[in-house]
Amino acid sequence: MKMQKAWFYEEYGPKEVLKLGDFPVPVPQPNQLLIRVHSAALNPIDFKLRQNPLALLDFPVVPGCDMAGTVIAKGQNVTKFKSGDEVYGNIQNFKLEKLKQLGSLAQFIVVEDNLVAIKPKNVSFEEAASLPVAIQTAIEGFKVANFKEGGSIFIVGGAGGVGSLVVQLAKQFYKASLVTATTSTGKVDFVKSLGADKVVDYTKTCYEQVVEKYDLVYDTIGDSKNSYVVSKENGRVIDITWPPSNSKAIYSGLTVSGEILENLNPYLESGKLKAVIDSTSPFHFNNVIKAFGYLETGRARGKVVISSISSASCDIINGFCNT
Repeated sequence: MKMQKAWFYEEYGPKEVLKLGDFPVPVPQPNQLLIRVHSAALNPIDFKLRQNPLALLDFPVVPGCDMAGTVIAKGQNVTKFKSGDEVYGNIQNFKLEKLKQLGSLAQFIVVEDNLVAIKPKNVSFEEAASLPVAIQTAIEGFKVANFKEGGSIFIVGGAGGVGSLVVQLAKQFYKASLVTATTSTGKVDFVKSLGADKVVDYTKTCYEQVVEKYDLVYDTIGDSKNSYVVSKENGRVIDITWPPSNSKAIYSGLTVSGEILENLNPYLESGKLKAVIDSTSPFHFNNVIKAFGYLETGRARGKVVISSISSASCDIINGFCNT
């Protein structure tokens, strides 16, 4: 059995339960790819699953959903990808009864071929790894709300990992007539640079002081119990946290699909849509605990990314070269 380095935990708890150690290198099943991971991104779901038994997990658990890397081997039924392809995606399908034991904070992972897409050539591994969960979540909210071109949108949390993409998608992909987003004082210019027509500094302005009413209130931080007041009478309120703090808000999760990423690739290649990575990133693979500590403060501007993962020995890769 070939071994690799991975971060894992064997009990629920704070970030200190994480360990860096040896973990078996998986063998791809018929519909799977074996990926050498170059970069991964952290998401709130990663530490929430570690802190509480929110889903059925088998210990030891390697956390992580987002990744970008290189195809090393593939199962016999895979025809869309070949060895050497650079791909990215969210490897965890949250609609399944059980999540993968081996997440993306490892040198090698396996993933179903329909969950990943070819990485745009002008996007780095770090940028690509930052996108899947956040952008799939962002897209789902628009779909659940049945948002129409020309509608107006009020985004709560415009500087976060999801919110920063919602701002861009609203402007570039969904052609919203008015894009307004909330953030703190130090991030106002940043959110404007993403394409927001108006930015509300929540430290100075409360929801009740917002004059306009919106077709869609897209709440990325779970404050729908308060933010709903800026919605039009027949407008919709989307909340991506579970359960929504407003019983009338519509919860929106995510659909994990490589096709979603493929459809957005032209926008990434043209620069109309950009990955947003926090200035502290990328964290080195050895500093995953520090990276989680920062993510859990809630202060990140964009995504927290892990890099320098794929320093694996050649014999592991060569063992799959004829697969």
